[in-house]
Amino acid sequence: MPISKNYHTHTWRCKHASQDVSAYCQAAVDSGLTVLGISDHTALPDNRWSHIRMDIDELPMYCDAVDQAAADFPQLIVLKSAECEYADEYDSFFRETLLGELEFDYLVGAAHFFPMQGEWIGSYGGADSLKSLQAYSSYFIKSMESGLFAFMAHPDLFGNSYLSWDENTIAASHDMFTAAAELNVPLEINGYGLRKPKIDTPEGRRCMYPWLPFWEMAAEYQITYIVNSDAHHPKDVSANLEEAAGIGQRLGLTMADLSHLESNRAK
Repeated sequence: MPISKNYHTHTWRCKHASQDVSAYCQAAVDSGLTVLGISDHTALPDNRWSHIRMDIDELPMYCDAVDQAAADFPQLIVLKSAECEYADEYDSFFRETLLGELEFDYLVGAAHFFPMQGEWIGSYGGADSLKSLQAYSSYFIKSMESGLFAFMAHPDLFGNSYLSWDENTIAASHDMFTAAAELNVPLEINGYGLRKPKIDTPEGRRCMYPWLPFWEMAAEYQITYIVNSDAHHPKDVSANLEEAAGIGQRLGLTMADLSHLESNRAK
């Protein structure tokens, strides 16, 4: 099934992607996409984690770039978004500034970092024990419970460091799936993980994510899924969308309909 929408895209401002909004929009048009969500890692009022996200003083320029692209590419629905780590101290910023004053079309939830024992732990390499896996899962659920996010990005990100599928991953995933079903928050099968180098595990060589046992387990719950390319370069704006969708289709998962996000920008 052809996928014509991608709601997860980054720009140079996050310091680990290339080029600006217009280049992604042109690539989206060239590849036949009809909807492109620009969702760079959000600026935060205190500039926390500034090494992988835009600084707060770059936020107005980011908004201008998305709004200008929406005007310059009338054949494409361009949506303004941000990928966010939830924290209580940012709640009003997300609601009142991003979704309110700046009129973002939606927000994406993610757990590149998660709190554990009073500290924030990086999910790349940090979710490698029972204790950290439980902390990751609890944080992921709290993020969904905030009601802020249109979907949650790469929920199986912990698979980059917790290498075995075992009773601990099953328990943590059960909690995440149960909450996602109850809260009706879609989970993302992320195309970027299909482009990243594979990792060696006790069970063999596999993708960091999507982690197939995670999604096989997801089929046992009433969850919905979405696929995105998580593009960090214009050439990847539609990359791996069909492959990611194929995982969900083979497992009988239900794809979420996020067309309501486009209502304010529909041409």
